[in-house]
Amino acid sequence: MARTGDSETSRLDDAARAGWLYYVAGNTQDEIAKKLGVSRQSAQRLVSLAVSERLIKVRLDHPIARCMELAAGLKERFGLLGCEVVPSDPEAPASNVGIALAGAAEMERHLKSNHPKIIAIGTGRSLRACVEQMPPMDCPQHRIVSLLGNMMSDGSATAYNVVIRLAERANARHFPMPLPVHARSLDEKRVLHNQEPVHNILELARQADVTFVGIGGLSEDAPIFVDGFLSRDDIRTLARAGAVGEITSWIFDKNGALIDGLINDRVASAPLRPGQENPVICIAAGEAKAKAILGAIRGKLINWLITNESTAEHLLNV
Repeated sequence: MARTGDSETSRLDDAARAGWLYYVAGNTQDEIAKKLGVSRQSAQRLVSLAVSERLIKVRLDHPIARCMELAAGLKERFGLLGCEVVPSDPEAPASNVGIALAGAAEMERHLKSNHPKIIAIGTGRSLRACVEQMPPMDCPQHRIVSLLGNMMSDGSATAYNVVIRLAERANARHFPMPLPVHARSLDEKRVLHNQEPVHNILELARQADVTFVGIGGLSEDAPIFVDGFLSRDDIRTLARAGAVGEITSWIFDKNGALIDGLINDRVASAPLRPGQENPVICIAAGEAKAKAILGAIRGKLINWLITNESTAEHLLNV
């Protein structure tokens, strides 16, 4: 009697064949059914399974001239090391689907390196979406380190931690940050950072060969507020101080300068290091984030951008 694992493998094999016949060989579902000896409905289900199990990757090979022009414009105007602009959905300009695919491809490119790398990564919805698009890989030569914890003071956590999920996808060593996002005081932050495991993780983050971060605005629908890391009073106080955005919970103004005092005194994340030579890749889109993206670029908190068409146009028209 066939084992469950054998049955599942055979099913995926059939799905792979059906996917290849449909997407590569250009067969119709009727033709696939005939070639595989199954019903048309079964052929349709196998093709769908090939997509849902990510056995098939769809890539847009035709260069979209406008996106390429925007990327070149952003790179030249702001002195970025690199920039990729993906098409926008006109009905959902803040959607992260396109940038998630582009971000996943960039992560995959670094993970494919045979040379051992330290890959530092933030957290959040956009980065989590990128990781969900990643194929399984075997990269034990790399170390993946978190730039921040995702715990609140009561011990609860958000669902958007990235480092563990990425390490699972890549089969790489990982170093999660065992800290709350905000310490209760500056003294507590010093104590936490002086713990040997935390000190080692912060040092790894400092040595990162490539860093991936998301970026957030500071409105009352921003994730840092929605997820409970900042209060409404915090948001209003920071706005009065000129804050426009955050990276790994560090709050900065329109020129990318960190806001003195306030919540930044208690941020437990790895320090931001403006003007890095190694890639600091920001994956973000949406008009609500445009001021934050622009501030981060001006302050050289990031030097590489993956965004979408509508956001790129907004940045270039400021």
